[in-house]
Amino acid sequence: MLLRKYKFHLRLFTRQHLIFLTLLSALIFAFLLNLGFGSVHIPMNEVFSILLGGESEKASWTNIILKFRLPKALTATLAGAALGVSGLQMQTLFRNALAGPFVLGISSGASLGVALLVLTTGATGAGALGIIGDLSLVIAASLGAGLALGLVLVVARCVQDTMQLLILGLLFGYATSALVSILLQFSETNNIQTYLQWTFGSFGGVTWTQILVLAPVVILGLAVAIPLSKSLNVLLLGESYAMSLGLAVERTRFWLIMSASILAGTITAFCGPIAFLGVSVPHLCRSLFNTSDHRVLVPAVTMMGAILAVVADLVSQLPGNQLVLPLNSVTALIGTPVVSWLILRRRRG
Repeated sequence: MLLRKYKFHLRLFTRQHLIFLTLLSALIFAFLLNLGFGSVHIPMNEVFSILLGGESEKASWTNIILKFRLPKALTATLAGAALGVSGLQMQTLFRNALAGPFVLGISSGASLGVALLVLTTGATGAGALGIIGDLSLVIAASLGAGLALGLVLVVARCVQDTMQLLILGLLFGYATSALVSILLQFSETNNIQTYLQWTFGSFGGVTWTQILVLAPVVILGLAVAIPLSKSLNVLLLGESYAMSLGLAVERTRFWLIMSASILAGTITAFCGPIAFLGVSVPHLCRSLFNTSDHRVLVPAVTMMGAILAVVADLVSQLPGNQLVLPLNSVTALIGTPVVSWLILRRRRG
């Protein structure tokens, strides 16, 4: 009996690690493709040479990779990881399969914070105000995201039905959109154009200076999320049962709000409101790993989110073409089949 149990755990251990190894390989492969493909095709051997500090056949290729494509690929990796973890946290916190930064209004709250900053001061995510301006974007977006999530959390204590909670989250999104529309009416044309371009979503506008702000903040949000894995497992049993097991639910909720707000708010500040990744990535990982254990899911959604974000950015660039698709259009095409599958699966169940 013990031998059979040991063999079962060994098979599970081997399978999970094999999937993680596959995800890591896929992330590295997609990352390198992102560096080599675009409006200017760069051979993969040249990409490796440039990354290792060697000389390239063309000096322009070095500039393209080091100044444009490498920060873009790093931004996509950080954004996908952050949105995936943020979505997983909220789906567990609200015990709602369709919860996510975009659906529950967190991205809308972050967008309102950025809109207030951009439309009133003309600040952009492209370093117009230097590193201080970048920090102000992060603070504005995180405060907006935190306010939105806090509001949804208060409503969640009063509303038991998860569908009603989703509707209220969408209504909050509509309300913030209305406020932004009012701000647009009283803003200068240049600021309006800047904000509208920001709403399309893009990983390409982040500079190395901004990554010095973006990367530490995302890493901080992920560092807060990882120790909460056990608490998330307990929350799956319900708040009342979690309290009976000794979990400090209020304190856990606070740290979840802080982590999700930092992750969603920071990415929204620099990349715009990126839809669907926060909703779809956790479901992909649950199906792939066949588990609800957050000690497995947190690193899984980190890698899967990064992969999908890098692939979405690669698709949006349309390699060999000067045309660039809006990033949100690509993520919607990726996320819609996943969410549709979830709805149909629950309907059958």
